[in-house]
Amino acid sequence: MEYVLTFNQPTDVIEMHEDPVRGPPSLAPWKAYMDELVAAGVMRGGNRLSPPWTATTVRIRDGKRVIQDGPFADTKELAAGYIVIDVASLDDALRWAAKSPSSGTGSTEVRPVAMPPK
Repeated sequence: MEYVLTFNQPTDVIEMHEDPVRGPPSLAPWKAYMDELVAAGVMRGGNRLSPPWTATTVRIRDGKRVIQDGPFADTKELAAGYIVIDVASLDDALRWAAKSPSSGTGSTEVRPVAMPPK
């Protein structure tokens, strides 16, 4: 079964990852984690997201489009990336999520991929 793991990080961690000096060493645990997923044969795809301050949020209110620069989230953690894994069970997906570097500094959301409607 496929699951999406969404990696949520505090803004200061995302800023550190973007820093030209501090970024590469801070991303080393991510490289090791991704390498482990690939070696286990469970990784199906995914991407690191650009920093949240590059986002644009769109809403339709009273029939009008409202655009806001940046993310609009009332949270201390913002999505920093995601992957799709294919594992036998939710328990397996939760084990992979627990190994994620984001679980130690923010959180990792685990969500099954929805099956298409019949």
